[in-house]
Amino acid sequence: MHLFYIPEITSNSKEVKLSEEESKHACRVLRLKIGNEIALFNGKGDLFLGEIIEDHPKHCLISIKKHTFEEANKNEIHIAIAPTKNMDRIEWFAEKVTELGITEISLFFGKNSERKQIKTERIEKIIISAMKQSQRKYLPKLNVFSSLEEFFKLHKSGAIAHCFEGEKISLKSSFKTQNYPILIGPEGDFTQEEVNLALKNGFNPISLGENRLRTETAGLYACTLAKSIIES
Repeated sequence: MHLFYIPEITSNSKEVKLSEEESKHACRVLRLKIGNEIALFNGKGDLFLGEIIEDHPKHCLISIKKHTFEEANKNEIHIAIAPTKNMDRIEWFAEKVTELGITEISLFFGKNSERKQIKTERIEKIIISAMKQSQRKYLPKLNVFSSLEEFFKLHKSGAIAHCFEGEKISLKSSFKTQNYPILIGPEGDFTQEEVNLALKNGFNPISLGENRLRTETAGLYACTLAKSIIES
């Protein structure tokens, strides 16, 4: 059954209109008609079964027939990562970690970041599309921080993966299933000052293996490790 995202739908909704983009997809691309059943969700745990009662390609109207709710998983996977110069790479990262089950993505700008600004609209669309593809009921949270200093005001513990020499521990030995963001640096890595700041703020230095990884690969690998720890 085709699945559509409507963030404003609630358990009290009786009829809802799809957005213009979703209406176009339903009525022109999928050629759905009056009487066809579709599934709707809001990214907050609610799932609805609906029937098309007006098949207009700009404002498709749906009558709600059934509602179910799924409780959120208490386990969290939070990756904080510096956007790459090539946005295709960070968009690929966002898509894959959403499919894997990440709960929160934080983008931050480090001292060595080649990219100093970002528009989140496309990333948000990619996350929504990946959520629909993987049939997740909850939309991952997306944050943007102007600096690590701003990030540390909200997060006082976690892990940091960096390329400097020094003692590091495995993610498996340190990971916590709540309030434990994993920091991944930019292409030029963190500065020593940033690493020291992270350690001062209670972050554990971790190793992601012997090979030096690209930013987005490191983020995906960290997410995969966290997921395997949770599921073990």
